[in-house]
Amino acid sequence: MNSSVPTRVFLTKGAGQHKYRLKSFEEALRKALVAQQNLVQVSSILPPKCKLISREKGLRELVPGQICYCVMAKADTNEHGRLVASSVGLAIPKDDSKWGYLSEIHGHGMNSGQAADMAEDLAAAMLGTTLGLEVDPDKAWSEKEQVYKASGLIIKTSNATQAARGREGFWTTTVAMAVFLFD
Repeated sequence: MNSSVPTRVFLTKGAGQHKYRLKSFEEALRKALVAQQNLVQVSSILPPKCKLISREKGLRELVPGQICYCVMAKADTNEHGRLVASSVGLAIPKDDSKWGYLSEIHGHGMNSGQAADMAEDLAAAMLGTTLGLEVDPDKAWSEKEQVYKASGLIIKTSNATQAARGREGFWTTTVAMAVFLFD
């Protein structure tokens, strides 16, 4: 096995507020419980045979200062009352010898439900087209989800989503991420 290919992934999320933008981001990472990691953002391929594990199990494997590869969505605002949302969607193929997809939503003006649906929809659509599934893009996610799962080609979709509302005098940051682990 190639040691540079992740074998496991977990999802996490968080929100932070502070008068400084960078500190707000750091607070969001603290809430996601990964502030002590050196995070390296990568694009959105879920490697073949990469297993989704629980956040708790994944966090137990991290060491402070460790370089962690992740797919990260981040949104921030300093506007009072403005809604921000971050979501990472995941689509896993039934055939674990094929790759899956992760998607990132960096949203403004959408709630957590809207961001979650969009992230799962996007990940499933990217995987679906790779597998030869074409679904009407104008259908609601709940309808498309049934088509994808009924095809027998996509076994699971999931997401990690965080939304928050801006507050006067503060930066508000949301993060959602898929963190990769190696054997």
